[in-house]
Amino acid sequence: MSNDGFTPAFTPVEINYLRDDRILEIIWDDGTQTRLSAELLRVESPSAEVQGHHPSEKKIIAGRRHVGIIDITPVGNYAVRISFDDLHDSGLFSWQYLREMHDKQDKLWSDYLAALEARGLSREP
Repeated sequence: MSNDGFTPAFTPVEINYLRDDRILEIIWDDGTQTRLSAELLRVESPSAEVQGHHPSEKKIIAGRRHVGIIDITPVGNYAVRISFDDLHDSGLFSWQYLREMHDKQDKLWSDYLAALEARGLSREP
């Protein structure tokens, strides 16, 4: 599929929040199924509050093992705003960003755990 930079390469056809498991499930138009934990979504939020304005400014967010999602709001035809129960809601999760999270999920998770350990921090609140 060609991508002109404006049209997402992949588009969700279904987005569900599995509340008991705290998992965001996305079914993409190519049939791919993505399952992302609320915790990973929270600690990898694309907001400036988490990511900073440069990769060196990225914050390590500890204590979010039990974070949940309280709202998912569509933003145009390209993203959703996810509101977490710790009241973080400033990140816009574009379809491209969510698909990249799908592709890099294992690395994102292991990098997160390593960063916590290196700083003596915990996933526990």
